[in-house]
Amino acid sequence: MNEPLHPSSLSEILDRTAQLYRSRFLVFLGIAVIPTAVLVVFAGGAVLAFALTSLNHPTPAGGIAAFLTLMGFGLIAVPIFIAISALSTAAMSHAAARQFLGQAITIRDSYKAVWRRGWHYIGLWFLQIAAVWVLPIAAWTLIVVFSTALGALARSVDIGITQGFIVFFVLLIIAGLVTYGVWMALLLSLAFPACVVEQIGPWNALRRSSSLTRGTKGRILLLYLLGVALNWIVTIAIWLPVTLIIAFILGSSNPQRAEAIGNFAGFAIYAASFAVQALIRPVYGIALVLFYYDQRIRHEAFDIEWMMLQAGLVVPPPPQPEEPTPGALGEQP
Repeated sequence: MNEPLHPSSLSEILDRTAQLYRSRFLVFLGIAVIPTAVLVVFAGGAVLAFALTSLNHPTPAGGIAAFLTLMGFGLIAVPIFIAISALSTAAMSHAAARQFLGQAITIRDSYKAVWRRGWHYIGLWFLQIAAVWVLPIAAWTLIVVFSTALGALARSVDIGITQGFIVFFVLLIIAGLVTYGVWMALLLSLAFPACVVEQIGPWNALRRSSSLTRGTKGRILLLYLLGVALNWIVTIAIWLPVTLIIAFILGSSNPQRAEAIGNFAGFAIYAASFAVQALIRPVYGIALVLFYYDQRIRHEAFDIEWMMLQAGLVVPPPPQPEEPTPGALGEQP
């Protein structure tokens, strides 16, 4: 990194994200495409297994067997996908941090660097999912049960609680849960960069993210909104030509050819949606690492620390002690 470190605005962070992504496009895309490819394989395998089971046993019992096959496939696929996603997110943070500091990066070295602490990143992934998604969904389930019971009780004792009031109450709670989920996602958004760069454990990474995101949640929210908009733009840019081709072919005079091409194009659109995810994922990973360093520069004078480290005036601090966790991937606990 040739330019000096300094606090950056949102536009500077976005511009720097584009520069880093463009400079090592294949490396960042290679890191991101691995979990996406695994998801495509598992999703395609699940659909194929379900279809074959249904076709071979076109009976109610066959439908149950197809459902059980799909559930068994999911029980195997979901843990593997979560583990690979966690390692990919950590590898992305590692590569972005090294690239930001002007160090060499490769796909192999990025995954190798996070492999030995793989259980930490998988645990961090589960904690984030639980905080952002599981708790609101559990609360929503309890609210639905409570609202249903409240409506039944009101009808049984002839209390004047209208259906409109219950709907309003449910919508109000939904708005609160969505607000909580967004706020929690912002609060924990810098946990992976902190866990990877500082070599700390999952719980410490969550606390570290909570501290670092103070005063910058609005900027991170804008990043997420821009990412969603970029996702839509890229998706439309891919889907629109394919849709026009399908419309043209389906209007041809050869029905069999039109059906075959239409099925192929539908599969192409399905695969393209996963390709879009692989293209957009590095944008979030790089930008969050830049936010992490920007907050450290603003509140911890990391720019001065880095200059002193480069000049050999200070010794790099040892990794912070971590809470007890199972052994690293490939090692005995």
